[in-house]
Amino acid sequence: MEGFAIVLYYSNMRGALPAPAIRVYNLFGESGDLPDVVHCETIASRSVLHDWTLAVHRHARLHQVLLIERGGGEATLDGRVVPLKPAQIVNVPVGHVHGFRFVPDTQGWVLTIAAEILDEALLAAEGLRGALARSAVVRGTPQIRATMKQIFAEHAARDFGRAHVLRALSSAMIGLVARALTSESGGNGTVESSLFRRFEALLEQHHLERWSVADYAEALAVTPTHLNRITRAATGDTASHLILNRLIREARRNLVYTNLPISTIAYTLGFEDPAYFSRVYAAATGVSPRAFRTQLHGDEI
Repeated sequence: MEGFAIVLYYSNMRGALPAPAIRVYNLFGESGDLPDVVHCETIASRSVLHDWTLAVHRHARLHQVLLIERGGGEATLDGRVVPLKPAQIVNVPVGHVHGFRFVPDTQGWVLTIAAEILDEALLAAEGLRGALARSAVVRGTPQIRATMKQIFAEHAARDFGRAHVLRALSSAMIGLVARALTSESGGNGTVESSLFRRFEALLEQHHLERWSVADYAEALAVTPTHLNRITRAATGDTASHLILNRLIREARRNLVYTNLPISTIAYTLGFEDPAYFSRVYAAATGVSPRAFRTQLHGDEI
């Protein structure tokens, strides 16, 4: 990723569409690109600008982990209000509605990781994605705190190999957070969790084949309605949306990491009509594939 700006999430929020009830942000209200492996900031740096209150919102393609060092307050996580205390971590999965009301002068860290980075780090067979897919507040560990401080130090520096180290540290962090989540919940071995993990594994195997919800449900020996219940319980999202998001993330990686023509990318992803692919991509991300690539490379393309 070093040598050019990899975009974490591009959201074209400047259009004339009416504002939704729950705002969809890149990062607490920013609408520009995030050109780095991860984003790091302290809780105070942004909260103090908003009187220590961040209204409910969601991040369409970003996963966040917060660690409370001192102070506290309360978090609103998908409608639940949860108190925040020192040494706690807050896990905010992609797409989950959340907000915060901090006690003034609260200290801590916010780590933001793009869905694309998670795709690279999480193996379906290991089951971490299912654990990380629920919003929760749990007690942190000294190892999580130490890793968070390492990430922030590496992010602030510009040493050789920075991107590689940040990816490795972020991968370690999400593993530790998943461990804390499963430890506090008593494990993640329910039938529903197992079914979701199997769906994830099938999604990784067959997303390029353009399987429908019915195809995945048939492979899992459940009805499409039941599969949707499982995905909603695990992620707050429908199976069809998860299928689309996986395809869009694959498209984004091709647009970032290859020089393939957009038409070739469309055919690779199973679209018979490149123009239709462009419309689907634009509807999902707010920007066309060509415009997204231009944002990345400018005059180089």
